[in-house]
Amino acid sequence: QVQLVESGGGLVQPGGSLRLSCAASGSIANYAMGWFRQAPGKERDVVAVITSDGSAQYVDSVKGRFTISRDNTKNTANLQMNNLKSEDTAVYYCYLRTVPTTWGQGTQVTVSS
Repeated sequence: QVQLVESGGGLVQPGGSLRLSCAASGSIANYAMGWFRQAPGKERDVVAVITSDGSAQYVDSVKGRFTISRDNTKNTANLQMNNLKSEDTAVYYCYLRTVPTTWGQGTQVTVSS
């Protein structure tokens, strides 16, 4: 069973940037990966997805600000987040589209002045 570990969260001011990383304990090459987020009192929602061959999709609210990438040789995925807004505050979860889905433990992102 592959395990995922996220890192890179923290506190940032509006307009700032953060880079989240997701490290897998096994091979990710054959699976889509992505990031979800869950704000307090809300459901967990998709943020970005990247297929095994590198095709990326984003939720409308982050298009033009966030970039998802992956490195199959290092078994990692990243989420570069620019121009952060207060509404981006949430716990961010990395996932790997295995069966069943593999989730990381989450990393907190807080956007506040």
